[in-house]
Amino acid sequence: MAKPNDNVRTNDSDLYNCTLKEEFKYILLPVSYTLVFVVGLGLNVTAMYVILFRTKHWKPSTIYMINLNVCDTLYILTLPFLIYYYADENDWPFGELMCKLIRFLFYTNLYGSILFLSCISLHRYVGICHPVRSLSWMSGRRARLVSVGIWAIILIFQAPILYFSRTRRNGDDLVCHDTTSIDLFNDFLVYSSVVMFLLFVLPFGVVLVCNGLMVRKLQEPSVGEGPMSQRSKQKSVKMIIIVLLAFMLCFLPFHVNRSIYYIIRYQNPNECDMLRLANNAYKATRPLVSINSCIDPILYFMAGQSFRKSIKKSMKSDKSSSTLQ
Repeated sequence: MAKPNDNVRTNDSDLYNCTLKEEFKYILLPVSYTLVFVVGLGLNVTAMYVILFRTKHWKPSTIYMINLNVCDTLYILTLPFLIYYYADENDWPFGELMCKLIRFLFYTNLYGSILFLSCISLHRYVGICHPVRSLSWMSGRRARLVSVGIWAIILIFQAPILYFSRTRRNGDDLVCHDTTSIDLFNDFLVYSSVVMFLLFVLPFGVVLVCNGLMVRKLQEPSVGEGPMSQRSKQKSVKMIIIVLLAFMLCFLPFHVNRSIYYIIRYQNPNECDMLRLANNAYKATRPLVSINSCIDPILYFMAGQSFRKSIKKSMKSDKSSSTLQ
């Protein structure tokens, strides 16, 4: 068994009897996070501007969209700190308080995105499969109450991150733990499992059921009669694909590989080859979570004609102002 090596810069290498070889993340994470930051920030700021200043009538779906947009934007704003951290090979210069805050914001807005995507799916399911009941079920006031409830749930369940997130010295470097210190890992594993079940597994189940029932409903011959209804049907199908893509591509691989890594770290911390493989798979899927921040703005664009018209209006006004100058 190889002994821990203090010269190897890694979050976890000194916690086991084997050294984790994850130098690839010092290139993968900064590059991928930088791309997501540039593209995602531009898309989400544009979407936020259109929703806040160009959308006159806010439907319940608009309320869920702006909350999703806030989650994605706040998530993206944590990335520059992580870009610097991983580019500097796990040397955190911002202190322990900032470490706790960035980890807290990172996961709070990650699970916020998951829950608000689930709300959008549930909202569209009610509108498509129960159009008559949706008239009384779906209102702006109810959507605002649901949104407040979701934020309360997220903040309550993510508050322990402020306790678990720690920094430690690794030679001359200050490491900002993605998990927690070794003496708290067993407690962190229980906490992380509960959060994953409540804030990912259950919402993912809701998304699968709702989208499956919507697909079955949309396949009925009576649905899609007339040109306008046909366009609405096509839009619904596209939105189903985008939401499922976000979960299957971005969230599912991350949670599956992270769970495998945590389990092996807990049960077989001395199985070096297995631990390295699980750790590398987990680190490799972390950029996929960030890509979701670039996928979500497509939902804003497809949400309705009003959003597209608002974009065209803003583009025309910009052109006219530049012409006058």
